[in-house]
Amino acid sequence: MAPGASVALGSKLREIQFIEAELRRLDEHVIALAMTDRYRTAFYELIRLKGVGNLTAMLFLTELGDLSRFKNRKQIAAFLGLAPSTYESGQADDRKGHITRQGPARVRKLLCQATWARVRTDEQTRAVYERLVQRNPKHKKIAVVACMRRLGIQMWHRAQNHPRPDASLRLDKTGPPRSPFAVARPGPGGEGRATAKAERG
Repeated sequence: MAPGASVALGSKLREIQFIEAELRRLDEHVIALAMTDRYRTAFYELIRLKGVGNLTAMLFLTELGDLSRFKNRKQIAAFLGLAPSTYESGQADDRKGHITRQGPARVRKLLCQATWARVRTDEQTRAVYERLVQRNPKHKKIAVVACMRRLGIQMWHRAQNHPRPDASLRLDKTGPPRSPFAVARPGPGGEGRATAKAERG
């Protein structure tokens, strides 16, 4: 290996090591916040959902804040920007358009990733997705958005039930708690493409 290439490779390896160390530190901060009295119970319940990991659970809880301020699923969908836009006039009936994309885009991005994971690992979610795709095969992103909205509402319900933490998800010395199910991964076409399609749905 040429001397210059060796130096460049060593630099890249040190950069990767630094980034990995930073990610571990950030993970520790996320878990420390999750273990506070305010979030612990809801956090444990959310990561029991297939496809929902530590970051998705905590971002959902911190972005939504006081969950009791939402009275129904329509308000949750509207806050997440996953409700269809409405076009009304005195001369035309109510028409539904694309999702509003209001609210926290970061939450929609993680809901999109979690939804793809659930399509692969959760039979019920996969059945819902496939049924919606059959209705409109040319617009699969509509099915993705519908499943994202469904997951967001489900997470809202779960986080408010205040269940007892699952002993199998307790912290240990090896690291933070992890969902026993698959971690959210990008869907077909890559993370950015899947997210962009879902948000434009």
